[in-house]
Amino acid sequence: CHRTLRWLDRCIAANANPQKQNLFGIVQGGLDTSPGGLREVNLAGMIARDLPGYAIGGLAGGEEKGPFWRVVDQCTRELPANKPRYLMGVGYPLDLVVCVALGVDMFDCVYPTRTARFGVALLDSGTLRIKGSKVEKDTGPIDDTCACSTCRCYTRAAVHAMFKGKADILACQLVTIHNLAYMLSLSRRMREAILNKSYAKFVHDFLAKQFPKGDVPVWVCEALEAAGCAWQEHAPEPEDVSRPGEGR
Repeated sequence: CHRTLRWLDRCIAANANPQKQNLFGIVQGGLDTSPGGLREVNLAGMIARDLPGYAIGGLAGGEEKGPFWRVVDQCTRELPANKPRYLMGVGYPLDLVVCVALGVDMFDCVYPTRTARFGVALLDSGTLRIKGSKVEKDTGPIDDTCACSTCRCYTRAAVHAMFKGKADILACQLVTIHNLAYMLSLSRRMREAILNKSYAKFVHDFLAKQFPKGDVPVWVCEALEAAGCAWQEHAPEPEDVSRPGEGR
C-alpha cells in the first residue's frame, strides 16, 4: 500500500489539468481490515491527500462475500462523505443494492454486457437464460416492466431463436441493450429511493423479488445491518388467520 501512495504522489504531480480532470486515488490493502492494517494505512494516506474522489480497489476478484462487504464498509466509513466513492469492478445487481446501502456512489463492471453475450438477461427477480428451452415459445418480452427497444420490439422466443440460429450476434446486441437499460433503471430507482428517504423499503422490495422464499444470504443481512438499513421493518404484517373467537 505504500507503493500505491508513492505512485499517487507522482500522479498528483503530473496532473497538468486539475481544473478539468478529477484524479481519484485507489484505496488498496487487500482484505486486511484489522486496526493498523493495510487498508487502514492506505485509507489514511489517501484521505490526507484530499483528492476529488476515491476508488475502492482490490475487490471483485473472487473473494468471499463476508470479507468483501467488510472492506467496503470500512472504506465508506472512513472516506469523506462529501466526495464520490467509487467501487471498482462490481456489477452484480444484488451487490450494487447492498453496497449503495453501505455508502458507495459509483460502480463500473463488464458484467451486464459480458453476461448478455452468454444469453443471460437481468431482471429484478434474478437472471433469465434466453438460450434455455423454457423461453423457446414464450411470446412475452424479456422484462414486461422494461421500456428498452429490445423489450418493446422482440419477444423472448424471437431472441431465443436468434441465439440458436444464424443471428446470434444480433441476439447478443439485443440482450446487451436490455441489460444496460436494466442497470440504468436500477441505478435511477436507487437514487430516487435515497432522495425520497425510502431506501430501506426499496431494498426490502428488491430482496423480496430476488429471494421470494425468504432465503436472503447471510452476508446480505449482515451488511445491511452494519449499514443501518432497516429493510426487514418493511415486511408486511402477517395475516390474522385465526378463527372467530380464537386467540382473544
